[in-house]
Amino acid sequence: MKERDFEQQYEPLWQAFERQVEDCRQGVEKPQTTFPEQYRQLCGQLSLARQRDYSDALVARLNHLVMRGHHLLYQREARATVGRLGNALVAFVAALRQNRQYVLCAALLFILPALVMGIGTYLSETFMYSLVSPEQAAELESMYDPANDRLGPERDSETDLAMFGYYISHNIGIAFKAFAGGMFLGIGTLMVVLYNGLYLGAVTGYLTRAGFGITFYPFVIGHGAFELTAIVICGAAGLMMGHALIHPGRQRRLDALRTASAEAVKLMYGGVFMLFVAAFLEAFWSSSGQLPVAVKLVVGAALWLFVLWFCFFSKIGMSREPD
Repeated sequence: MKERDFEQQYEPLWQAFERQVEDCRQGVEKPQTTFPEQYRQLCGQLSLARQRDYSDALVARLNHLVMRGHHLLYQREARATVGRLGNALVAFVAALRQNRQYVLCAALLFILPALVMGIGTYLSETFMYSLVSPEQAAELESMYDPANDRLGPERDSETDLAMFGYYISHNIGIAFKAFAGGMFLGIGTLMVVLYNGLYLGAVTGYLTRAGFGITFYPFVIGHGAFELTAIVICGAAGLMMGHALIHPGRQRRLDALRTASAEAVKLMYGGVFMLFVAAFLEAFWSSSGQLPVAVKLVVGAALWLFVLWFCFFSKIGMSREPD
């Protein structure tokens, strides 16, 4: 096809595309639903023009249109992505409040054993060894030695990014076990939540007794707001599925599980996102031995208040709650 024929065939389309881009940029109208398809066609026409060695002026014009279309399409997709994330966040908070009984149950299963184990370990060192070996206890002391430049698992300061990946893998593993444990009538979830509560209590009591509270508490308070809350939330999701299997009501167990899973997955998604935030804070903020203790404690307390307010007291998701 000659260049002149090519231009005559597609000129109306190019002019219409250019008008639509200009109108969208000026806010006169929003991109039409056919805009992505028109953009792909324009990209194909640009490719043809280059392959057929059409004039530089034509190729430059089409390339300019493609770039303007790409910019507009990117903005549109970015806004759509932000909108989807916002909707997912609202759905998470709404599901959290609608199923607050499961969250409360999971919280008690986590907090009460932690308190009992923490007090017992603080009063008696041997109580610690019912859950943690002497070698592990010695490693904990090494991790939270005030002389360390970086707190937590031993590593070089240049490996923060690698530790970020490690924390993500570790935390997501716990969350998935707590969630998937609901498939075993909730027994798996109970074991995961109870064990993590007992372990947290044992570590807290032992390090407090050993005099490492000055490093341990500033380390855990920041990321703990997200991590510990997320473990409870994922445990609540597992309990929902376990309860559906044990007490399906008038539904078949498989149908009851499907219904419960639809809500449980919303909690799981939110919990996983919180664990990503926790991993980031643990790798880049909590582990720093250079930050003042007072700063870490104040910021950590603020994060706890924010997480609790956002999940349970903010107005987000209230419109989706049942009357």
